[in-house]
Formats: sequence, structure tokens, C-alpha cells
Amino acid sequence: MKIYVISGLGADFKVLEKLKFPKQLEVVFLDWLMPERGESFHHYVERMAGKIDDSQPFYLLGYSFGGIMVQEIDKIKPAEKIVILGSIKSDREKSRFIKVGEITKIPKYLPENIFTEKSALAYAFIRRFFDPKNPKLMDYFTVRDPYYLKWSIEKIAEWKFEENPKVIQICADKDIVFPIKYSKPNYVIENGTHLFPATKHREVSELLSKIFG
Repeated sequence: MKIYVISGLGADFKVLEKLKFPKQLEVVFLDWLMPERGESFHHYVERMAGKIDDSQPFYLLGYSFGGIMVQEIDKIKPAEKIVILGSIKSDREKSRFIKVGEITKIPKYLPENIFTEKSALAYAFIRRFFDPKNPKLMDYFTVRDPYYLKWSIEKIAEWKFEENPKVIQICADKDIVFPIKYSKPNYVIENGTHLFPATKHREVSELLSKIFG
């Protein structure tokens, strides 16, 4: 059985590389595609889904923005199970900060140049929201194309979704990107920040063994 895995906004698979999946699963990591100028979210999801072979049953797992993406992909190519790590099941679980972006549409009007890797504002944003105490934080964020980052933040702010009952949600209790107080997760990782798949990989691996065992 294949499990297709998508990492978070701007993140490669380093944040997930310590996770141990059950041996019966074939893990397939899906890289983010670069969005085309003016591309709709639906068209982008279709391109991401194109990498998945749905001739056989499969699972989906997504981290952070990847959690949103796998739920969208499931509309096109339904999975047997969907697991999301540090993500949300519906737009009702957005934080107040993200909802402000949705209402005001501020992300849409931000200039691309603030998302360059030399931008002090972008660096401060990432440190503030993901895990300000983790010295390896920037090692996880390697996809730094300004248009991709701006586009992704816009799509998170705009995202509308009704909760899918087959989604299994794992959250951390100290995540300030998607605060746990707005969600009712199936599992909670204690003393974990948004980077919990890397910093609490043993606990997460045990849950994956339970979910997919």
C-alpha cells in the first residue's frame, strides 16, 4: 500500500525524515510544484494529484499546508485514509491571525520581495510562527521561491473546506501556527511546537503505527 506524503509550506522533507512508517507501507514523497502565474488553486491541486496512482488503494499524509493539500487531493482521487499533522480539517479551525488575512486579503497585496530569503521580515515571520527556539529552524525551510511563498500564504488564508470525517488529525499542544484550541484533534502531541514531526518524531511514529497498523 502506498502512502503519499506532502510536507509543509516552504519545507522540504527534512521535517519529516525521522518519522518511522509501518513496514508494509511504500512511502512516496510528493514535492511541491511551482504555481503558475494566475493559476487557480483547483488547477494546482489537479496537477499535484496527477502524481498519484489511484489504480490501487492508497493513503495520504500531509504536514501543515500539506495537510490542506491532501484534503483537496482527496476530492479528486479519494484515499483510504488521510492523516494530517499540524494542520486543520476545515476553515473553521483557522487561527484569528489567518482569519484576519482572509477577511482583509492582506496576503494578496503584499509585495513579493518581502518573501525573498534576504528579507528580514520574512525571516522574522518564520521564526515567530514556527519554533523561535529551534536553532535548526531555517534548515527545514528550503523552498524559498518568493512567488510560491506568497501564493501559498494567500491560499491558506482563502481556504474554505467542510470537515471530512475520514481525516485523522494529529496536533501539538504548543503549535501557534494552527493553535489546538480551535481544533478537536484525534491525537495530541504534548510539549510540541509546529515542528513536532521533527522534534517529537518518536511519539508521532508510534501514532502512525497505530493508525496504519
